[in-house]
Amino acid sequence: MSAVPAERRAPSVRLDPTDPIDLDESSFDRAAAPTVDAADLSPADQQTAPKAAFRWPRSFSALQVRNYRIYVCSQLVANTGLWMQRIAQDWLISDLTGSAAAVGITVACQFLPVLLFGMFGGLIADRFGKRRVLMITQSVAAGLAILLGTLAVTGAVQAWHVFTIAALLGFVTVVDNPTRQAFVSELVGHAHIRNAISLNSSVFQLGGLIGPAISGVLINAVGQGPSFMINGGACLLVVTLLGIMAIPESHRTGAATADASIKDQVAEGLRYIRRTPEVMWAIVLVAALALFGLNMPVILTAFATTEFNAGVGGYSMFNTLVAIGSLTGALLSARRSASPRLRFLVSCLVGLGIGLALASVFGIELLFCATLIGIGIVTMLFMTSANSLVQMTAPAAVRGRVMSVYLLMLLGCQAIGGPIVGSAIDHFGVRPTMLTCGVIVALVAVSAGLAMAHQSQLRLTVVRSRVPLHIVHR
Repeated sequence: MSAVPAERRAPSVRLDPTDPIDLDESSFDRAAAPTVDAADLSPADQQTAPKAAFRWPRSFSALQVRNYRIYVCSQLVANTGLWMQRIAQDWLISDLTGSAAAVGITVACQFLPVLLFGMFGGLIADRFGKRRVLMITQSVAAGLAILLGTLAVTGAVQAWHVFTIAALLGFVTVVDNPTRQAFVSELVGHAHIRNAISLNSSVFQLGGLIGPAISGVLINAVGQGPSFMINGGACLLVVTLLGIMAIPESHRTGAATADASIKDQVAEGLRYIRRTPEVMWAIVLVAALALFGLNMPVILTAFATTEFNAGVGGYSMFNTLVAIGSLTGALLSARRSASPRLRFLVSCLVGLGIGLALASVFGIELLFCATLIGIGIVTMLFMTSANSLVQMTAPAAVRGRVMSVYLLMLLGCQAIGGPIVGSAIDHFGVRPTMLTCGVIVALVAVSAGLAMAHQSQLRLTVVRSRVPLHIVHR
């Protein structure tokens, strides 16, 4: 791997898969990160350590860092606007085409760039100042939102406009998402990464409560255009808040070496993932979730229009219920003190599959709505744990590239799954499609869990000696 200056090294992480591990650990369920003492923190981490006498509760410990408090405020605004645009965009394309497959194509347009170019976004996150990159991406996103809002307000919008702008937003996401993930790690330091990830998810889902409700009212009253305009203003406010942060000098440059070729730097990130079982399996599970478990916009649009005849108000309500569950799951995750484990990810994914299957057979709207809350809870528990495991395991030098692969699977696979699910709904109906997605998610989770356990048994051997018993990899 490329050399990293001593002052920027992350806390020590075992990179060699041949290192011995304790008897009660395995690559299936061992803790993802070692204990970190204050003396082991880099100067960058020490600068983010809280200095105020006031101590936040454990569930909000990351808020002790001033820059992170500013960042959380910016994300609440940004995510509220994002959810408003998401609801308006899905309903706009449904109005223009009358097809669930078209909604899936819109999702694909937005996430396909991540699938094709995701690794390059992670490389940018590792090489350049993250705050400046985020200010640029949010400015571009603001311009695209305002453009789509103008087209909608003037009545000139067509389906191809929506597809094109969604694709352009996808290119913004290629750079914005891995940079955002790595930026949070720098803001709070290693000690607060897990809590910060959970709080980020909480803020995202809080925006999911506020945004759909506001967007639903606006769509019923004046159409989709104002929702896009508000999101554009929210992105510009984020740029302003990022500008007032006091970022330490050590955070202003990327960690990746500038003299190495792009190909070598991308390969470096992939090699790290391949030889780190925790990260590799977490990404595999995230890919399964993205393909068949994160297509709720497509599914809920069809339920609102064909099953319950609930209209845009019902669609907004369904999304709000999922967001309530997701917010609950994020807050539960923020209170968890245990290190993320792969077996917990498997359990959550099985629970999600069961939830999707149950929702697909409930003909009573009240029961359907209650199940949506449960789906939101288990989905968010999975997402925060998977994200925490990957970020806490990956060293800072390759974290941007590792997170870009994680996001490539998370967002890129939605680009594949969205059109598939939308087409299946058009041909077979929304209930059989949702049931099939649930069954597939549960089966993949169980199969992956069995494969992890089998792999651990094959690769681990007990070594007897006079020193305490160890397990080593063959």
